[in-house]
Amino acid sequence: MTTRKLLAAGGLFASLVLVIAGIASIVIGYQGRQEVRDSLRQEQIVGPDDSTIPGQLVDTGSEARAQADIIRQHQLEATDGLTYSQMGRFASPDGDPKGTSNADEAAKDANGRPLPNSLRDRWITVTALSTSLNTAYFAEQVGLFSIVMGAALLLTGIGFAVLTAAALLHVQRLEESQTVPVRSTTPERT
Repeated sequence: MTTRKLLAAGGLFASLVLVIAGIASIVIGYQGRQEVRDSLRQEQIVGPDDSTIPGQLVDTGSEARAQADIIRQHQLEATDGLTYSQMGRFASPDGDPKGTSNADEAAKDANGRPLPNSLRDRWITVTALSTSLNTAYFAEQVGLFSIVMGAALLLTGIGFAVLTAAALLHVQRLEESQTVPVRSTTPERT
């Protein structure tokens, strides 16, 4: 096999690989985005009235992110702006959301045991829900990135194929134009 044929075969093979990888990336990205949206729909989450998506079914990544934001906002309102790490483990006798981590200063149940700070404990649920919703947003963005990169790979593969084919055609035309029929140098007899 000549070097030219080897280079042409390599160019076409690289083009084919890029086209296949591009198509696969587009398909996988689209399927990923659809799976995120289907999963969100199954949860039947509806944006509350004070959110940026009031009354809407949360079924896209951006809506999931908006829902996570309003969940966090509601929790911060309930705790007077305190986060989990700023609150004590136990409820305080005065009902302050900050609570206390000192068991002796905590509000007690009928048996004298310190009561847990329920607002602090609720942060665990809020964090889990927000993380899940933000993960849905991130996953949908990754799917979109996969689609964009797939399109870029697909176009690059097609471009390489066109360039390879054009180079082959150009070389073939050059070869044809350089080959001149050989004429006999011996005189013709009549």
